[in-house]
Amino acid sequence: MHVVIVGQKWLAAAVLQACHTKHYTVSAVATGGDDTFRRAAHAAGVLHGEAVTQIPACDLIVAAHLHDYLPAAIRARARHGVLAYHPSLLPRHRGRDAVRWAIHMREAITGGTVYLMDDGADTGGIVAQDWCHIRPDDTPESLWRRELAPMGVRLIMAALDTLHTNGALPHRAQDDALATFEPAFPRHKIADARGGK
Repeated sequence: MHVVIVGQKWLAAAVLQACHTKHYTVSAVATGGDDTFRRAAHAAGVLHGEAVTQIPACDLIVAAHLHDYLPAAIRARARHGVLAYHPSLLPRHRGRDAVRWAIHMREAITGGTVYLMDDGADTGGIVAQDWCHIRPDDTPESLWRRELAPMGVRLIMAALDTLHTNGALPHRAQDDALATFEPAFPRHKIADARGGK
């Protein structure tokens, strides 16, 4: 199975390492300024580029910490589409700052979703989900590192294993009646939201 990982930072690097452990053939496209993923791809001897236009034909594209939209022409290069990870229980908290909004809204529970990317913003069919508690003292960073990033790797790899074994990715439609979408979180208000200055 040939997988293209497109993304950045720790999540993309961890998925790359897990794919190598499973002996999946991997190409990589690093999209962010952070070079963690780029270094990991280089160390693993993985062919990589820096633009989504360089994505080759493959079985599956995995979007790991990707903030860019992949148009239909790019998604069509993958036989089974684009598997993306979003750090919320979709369809709740669609949008770029899902973790920050969950904490800002003082929610007790959140989670992660792997889904098949479509033409909408975090609207594609759900492949797998899991949940976790939000602790009273959590920050977006602590919640991401402790729960949501490792959850993303686990859910992505479970989906890849399903595809490898069954040749398909079963999924279910999101319930749009339950959907929420929040804009990018205003960075100057983050401290205020947690009682800081």
